[in-house]
Amino acid sequence: AIGYIESRYYAYIGEFDFVDLRALNRRIDERLPNFIDRFAEAETTTGMPADLLAALSYQESHWDPAAVSPTGVRGIMMLTRNTAESLGVMDRLDPVAAIDGGARYLADRHRRLPETIPEPDRTFLALASYNIGRGHLLDARQLARELGKNPDSWDDMKEVLPLKADKRYYPSTRYGYARGYEPVHYVQRIRNYRDVISSAFD
Repeated sequence: AIGYIESRYYAYIGEFDFVDLRALNRRIDERLPNFIDRFAEAETTTGMPADLLAALSYQESHWDPAAVSPTGVRGIMMLTRNTAESLGVMDRLDPVAAIDGGARYLADRHRRLPETIPEPDRTFLALASYNIGRGHLLDARQLARELGKNPDSWDDMKEVLPLKADKRYYPSTRYGYARGYEPVHYVQRIRNYRDVISSAFD
C-alpha cells in the first residue's frame, strides 16, 4: 500500500529541485500578495480552487503580468489571442482580466470532460487540456481506449499523451502531432507548486 501511496502523491516530486523551491518561496512573499485576492475571487465565480489557479498561473508566468512567450501567448495566465478574445479578455496584460479569463477557461475545460471522471483525475485532465488543447486531449483519450488503457485515469493518460509525438500513433489521430509529453510535465509541476502555495491560502 505504501508503494501505491508514494506513486500517487509523491511520484512527481523528483522534478522539483531546491533552486525551484527557493525561487517559488521568494515569489510567494514578493508577488503572490498582489494577486491572491484575484485568485480567491476567481474561485468564487468559477469554482476552480484559488490555490490551483495560483499554481497554474505560476507555471505559466511566475506571476508576471507582463510575461510574453516567443509563441505570442501573454500575461499572467499566458492566454493566446484567440482564447482571450473568446473569453472577452480585451487586455491579456491586465492581471485582473487575465486571471478571471484563465479561471473561466480552466473551468470550461473541466466542465466539458465527462462527469463520470473522478477527482483528482478530472482536474489533472482539465489542466492538460488548458496546456495542449481540447482536441489533442480527446485524441489521446481515444488512443487510450484503443490501447486498452483507461482514458479517465491520469496515471494511464500520462503514458498515452506522449504518444501524440510518436509517428507510430499520431498520424491516425484527428488533430495529428502534438508535443504530448509537455502536458504531463506541466501537470506535475502545477501539482508541485500547489503543494507549496496552498498554505498561503489557508
